Amino acid sequence: MSVIDKVVAREILDSRGNPSVEVDVFSGKNQGRFMVPSGASTGQFEAVELRDNGDRFLGKGVLTAVKNINEVIAPKIIGRDIFDQEGLDNFMIELDGTDNKANLGANAILGVSIANLRAAAKARGQWDFEYIGDSKRLPCPMLNVINGGKHAGGDLAIQEFMLMPIGFDKFSDALRASAEIYQQLKKYLKKKYGGIAVNVGDEGGFAPPIQNTREALQALMSAIEETGYKPLEQFHIGIDAAASEFLHDGKYHIDGKQLTPEEFSQYYYELVEEYPILLSLEDPFDENDFDAFASLVSKYGSSRAVVGDDLTVTNVERINTAIDKQSMNYLLLKVNQIGTFTEAKKAFDLTKSQNWGVVISHRSGETEDSFIADLAVGWGADRIKTGAPARSERVAKYNQLLRIEEYLGDEASYNNKI
Repeated sequence: MSVIDKVVAREILDSRGNPSVEVDVFSGKNQGRFMVPSGASTGQFEAVELRDNGDRFLGKGVLTAVKNINEVIAPKIIGRDIFDQEGLDNFMIELDGTDNKANLGANAILGVSIANLRAAAKARGQWDFEYIGDSKRLPCPMLNVINGGKHAGGDLAIQEFMLMPIGFDKFSDALRASAEIYQQLKKYLKKKYGGIAVNVGDEGGFAPPIQNTREALQALMSAIEETGYKPLEQFHIGIDAAASEFLHDGKYHIDGKQLTPEEFSQYYYELVEEYPILLSLEDPFDENDFDAFASLVSKYGSSRAVVGDDLTVTNVERINTAIDKQSMNYLLLKVNQIGTFTEAKKAFDLTKSQNWGVVISHRSGETEDSFIADLAVGWGADRIKTGAPARSERVAKYNQLLRIEEYLGDEASYNNKI
């Protein structure tokens, strides 16, 4: 039996220069490591990311979470079977003793959970994706190439505008075409708005001085066409509205307007009619408005992805509410929203039981860790969202998918389905 011999945690920096948690789990000669990401636009029901709130790093230090791993969790899990992932995760949940991991911190628990999984994969001599599941399908990437909202700090309300390369047979071809469009978009924005327009946001997408949603969509359409690709046939577009962030006093503040929920629904109807290339709508309404989400699902059926992120926060209870109300047809899955591999898998399985799609997602505060690439392939997730084809913490995931595709060879497939 392979058991946990040692656990070591430390404080590192994420892509925003803020502290995060890194964990090593050792079993004999096998070492698993995971670097925990952090979100900026977070749902209110996410598991708690423990911060020190002291003077260090302007209160964002994570030494308390690190101490919880090294002094509370580690002594109690030494000697555990590394292959009993569910047992380990459940033990840490019980050790924490809260519903949202507020005691030990989701960043502490998740770090140990995934580091253990990786140690187990090494012990079996497998890639992470092979240990995780039997799938050999690579996901369609959703590349955030224009940043707004909290990810950019400008006046554009919608948080993310994403390229979706549907019309390709291989992941590597889809990624290449997307990177070409990204470079063409840079030229387009610089020519139209000046050099300031090609500054990038947290996720590597450009943050131009655009204030209107349609203006951003038109920029993407132009970049696709100018690069020689065909909208609708080869590329679609997705948006992450993160609408809770611009809901104030019962109205959505967008494009210089203040819209009621009913008016905002009509806004989407008109936007999709004008831009049929718009395929995926993530968090289109406030994170507690299950009924408004359901209105879009009812309107579009399976012809559009209505994606729940802040709505469901990878939480089985909230996913069940979405099922009852038919509030979405796609789940955005972030492992650090829930805090263990086992709970994330339950969320994935529940979503798939409804024949809904799943997008495996990064966070805006990322690291160079590429685990979610393996997770997406191992589970056979439909899509992956991990930022622009720029900035190393984003590209690390895409590069890992390229390696996996090469390793699988003719056995690899690519999800090019709408």
